Amino acid sequence: MKKLSLVAAMTICCFLFFSCNKQSQTSQDVAYASMTIGLTDVSLSETYPASVEGRQDIAIFPQVSGTISKVCVTEGQRIRKGESLFIIDQVPFKAALQMAQANVEAAQAGVATAQLVYDSRVKLLEEKVISEFDMLTSKNQLLTAKAGLAQAEAQLVNAKNNMTYTQVLSPVDGVVGTIPYRAGALVSPAIPQPLTTVSDNKEMYVYYSISEVQLIGLTATHGNMNEVLNALPPVKLELADGSIYPQEGRIETISGVIDPSTGSVSVRAVFPNEGGILHSGASGRIVLERKENGIILIPCSATFELQDLIFAYKYVDGKAVSTRLNVEPTDDGKNYLVRDGLKAGDIIITEGVGLIRDNQAIQLK
Repeated sequence: MKKLSLVAAMTICCFLFFSCNKQSQTSQDVAYASMTIGLTDVSLSETYPASVEGRQDIAIFPQVSGTISKVCVTEGQRIRKGESLFIIDQVPFKAALQMAQANVEAAQAGVATAQLVYDSRVKLLEEKVISEFDMLTSKNQLLTAKAGLAQAEAQLVNAKNNMTYTQVLSPVDGVVGTIPYRAGALVSPAIPQPLTTVSDNKEMYVYYSISEVQLIGLTATHGNMNEVLNALPPVKLELADGSIYPQEGRIETISGVIDPSTGSVSVRAVFPNEGGILHSGASGRIVLERKENGIILIPCSATFELQDLIFAYKYVDGKAVSTRLNVEPTDDGKNYLVRDGLKAGDIIITEGVGLIRDNQAIQLK
């Protein structure tokens, strides 16, 4: 039994030795696809979520209290500056205006009477018929009458303004927004919602955000903010349906304040909107395109990730040597732009990188 056991053990060892040797030879016989690194020029694009707003989105509130007697516009209607939007019941304001006018006339008559009394008292004082006290009293009465006239005139101006405010006018050219109040509704300057919103949409503001790191990079490359804005290329707008807005925009401002909660900076681009395609409140994506000259592009399939770091295998002296890369994803999702870790002339493995061990001897196709 012992002799048989010894023979069996030797047989198993020989089998394992030849199996391992065969597997090692098979592994070395596998040929891997590769590429030689070269420099190329590419056009890259970056996208950022964006929101669209009218150049002026003006909330329209009434300046007097009353019931709406007429709604002069409809939602979405294009209007000109000075056109009527709403008319508030004018009856009480007409009455107040008439009363103010009557008060002015009465005050004017009071001033005229006081002036006559004062003039007569001055002559009587010269003739020593009355005392100086009587003359000063009539003078004060004249001043009081004039003050009453000034007060009545101020009330008349206020009544005229209130009468004017009953006709709510558009302050700008634009498009009428939602109208939550209809004829018969009681409104006042303190209502929670505006009567409507008028959007000046000849040009539209599109807001998006960039990171603090990107802002630092822009200022380091171009200098002060004015130079950054002058150097930035036109931008495109991808609409909610995935189509590209036909006209390009320009970046107008970059906020100088970094949001501490997000570490981002607000950027505002301006797009022409003569056709009225863009609407306030819409969403989209800003597309920034740039050209990179003399850069290294490699396929994502030629890399592997280890502890959130990107590596590739360089072919060095017949072996696969892992190399850490500093990369930037491209918009197609298939390639990496290599900032550091490779140079022109290097050879990297492009397929089967997950099956290779560091410093493993390999063959190339």
